[in-house]
Amino acid sequence: MKKVLAIHIWCFIVTIANAQSVTSDEYWSIANERAGKIAAALNITDSTKFYKVKELIAKEYVAIKEIDERKVNALTAIKTNIADKNEAEIEKTRITTLFEQERALINKQFVAALSTEVSPEQIEQIKNGMTYNVLPITYKGYLEMIPRLTEEEREYIYAALVEARDHAMAAGSSKEKHEWFGKYKGRINNFLSARGYDMNKESKDWQERVKQQNLN
Repeated sequence: MKKVLAIHIWCFIVTIANAQSVTSDEYWSIANERAGKIAAALNITDSTKFYKVKELIAKEYVAIKEIDERKVNALTAIKTNIADKNEAEIEKTRITTLFEQERALINKQFVAALSTEVSPEQIEQIKNGMTYNVLPITYKGYLEMIPRLTEEEREYIYAALVEARDHAMAAGSSKEKHEWFGKYKGRINNFLSARGYDMNKESKDWQERVKQQNLN
C-alpha cells in the first residue's frame, strides 16, 4: 500500500513538472523588474549581453517560483492521499529532499550559464543582488563588531556566509532567504563562542561604539 501511494504521489509530481507553467504573467513582470535592477548594477555596456544576463536572472526567479508551486501541490497531494501521519511525514521528507535537490541543480546550471556571459566578480554581484546583499553587509558587521578576529576566523565566517547565500539564492521567498542566513549566523556565533568570544558582550560593545560615533 505504501509503495502504491508513493508511486501515486510521484506520478502526480511528474505530471505537474511536465505541465505548462502555472506561473502568472504578473510574476514574470516582477521577475523581469528584479532582474533588470540586478543587471543594471553590473554596468554591462554591450546591450545584447545585458539583455541576455537579465533574461537568465529573470528565468531563474521564475524557475524557483515554479519549484515552489509544484512543491506545494505535491505536499497537498500527500496530505490528501496518505492518512497515516507517520507515513505522510516520511513521504513529505522524501519529496522535500527531491525538490531541494532540484533547486540546487537549477542554481548550479544558472551560475554555469552566467559564467559564459560575465566575470566572476559580476557573478558575485548577481548572487548578492538576489539575496539582498546580506552576505557583504553581515560580513562587514562581524569585522566591525570584532576587529581582532584572526585570519582563520574571518575565512570561516566568509565561507559560512557564502554557503548560506548559495542556499538563499534558491529559496523562493524573502523570509526563506533570510532564514538561511539566520541559520548560518547561528553556526558562526557558536564557532566564535567556542573560540572564547562572548558574543553578547561583543554585540553590546559594538552597539555602544556605533552610538558614540553617531553622537560625534
